Amino acid sequence: MKSKSLTDLAKLKEELSRQQELEAQKRQLEIEQEKVRQSQMNLFLKAVGPVLPIQHGHRVRLKTKSPEPIAFQQIKDDQAVLQASLSDEFDASTLLDVDDQLSFRRPGIGLDVTKKLRTGGWSIQGQIDLHGLRREEARESLNQFVRDASKMGWRCVRVVHGKGLGSPGKESVLKAKTQTWLVQKNEVLAFVQAKASEGGAGALVVLLKGAL
Repeated sequence: MKSKSLTDLAKLKEELSRQQELEAQKRQLEIEQEKVRQSQMNLFLKAVGPVLPIQHGHRVRLKTKSPEPIAFQQIKDDQAVLQASLSDEFDASTLLDVDDQLSFRRPGIGLDVTKKLRTGGWSIQGQIDLHGLRREEARESLNQFVRDASKMGWRCVRVVHGKGLGSPGKESVLKAKTQTWLVQKNEVLAFVQAKASEGGAGALVVLLKGAL
């Protein structure tokens, strides 16, 4: 038992001696690396010579103007308005059904649709009254009304253009113009003259996309 203890003690001393040797080698390596670093620094300083820090005088900070933001949404809205603009020169007469009311239905829309529109098959969800407006005002108001109605999901609306009783010749100037403008709107599927109780010859009942 005593012999084993002496053997373990000898191994322990040997392990400690090896660790001390490794530590000594590590310290020596660090010393040599520091000498190399210092030598390189001295070589650099000798090469560049004496240096002085740059003296900064009074600096003027120039303000750079930020670029103007590009109103992409405004551009898109303007383009949409241009695309949706209505022409007074458009001839809608050839597109109107030849009946006493000159109704309109887009290609692919059957006669049953205009018949249903006349009989109140769709509830009127909104209306615009163009009475008293100049032609330009009426055109822009109608254009905006159709766009807004479409955005709100309205499917059937009434457009009151008047009977022209107060106009020269007792004819409604806006009636023909309103028909011409509505024909040019892609949102419009069909329109008919309103029933007597809803304005008769002085109004149109208009069917918008999505109602079928």
